[in-house]
Amino acid sequence: QVQLVESGGGLVQPGESLTLSCTPSAGTFTAYQMNWFRQAPGKEREFVARVYWSGGSTLYADSLRDRFTVSRDIAKSTGYLRIDNLKPEDTAVYYCNAAAPYGWGKGTLVTVSS
Repeated sequence: QVQLVESGGGLVQPGESLTLSCTPSAGTFTAYQMNWFRQAPGKEREFVARVYWSGGSTLYADSLRDRFTVSRDIAKSTGYLRIDNLKPEDTAVYYCNAAAPYGWGKGTLVTVSS
C-alpha cells in the first residue's frame, strides 16, 4: 500500500485561510479520485470534499461547500483543500483518502483559535 501524506495544518485564527496538501509517499497518484475527510474531537469522521483526478470535477459536503475548495495538481500528484474564513468548529484532523493502492493518510491537525 502507498501511504498518503497530508500537510499544511496548524494553529490559525478565526477568519484566516489555510490550504492543506495531500500527496502519495511514493510514485504518481493514479487513483480515480481523492477524498478529504475530517474528524473533530469527540466526533465521527465526516466527508468534506472530493476531487476527480482526471477531469478535476469536485464534490462537497452540503454544509461545507461555501468555504471549502478542493483541487489537484496532476503534475505534482498533489491534492489540495483550501479552507476560507476558518471557524473554531473547523478544528479537526483532516485526512485524505483514495482507493487502493492508497488508503488513509495519518492526517494533519487544524486548530482554529484566537
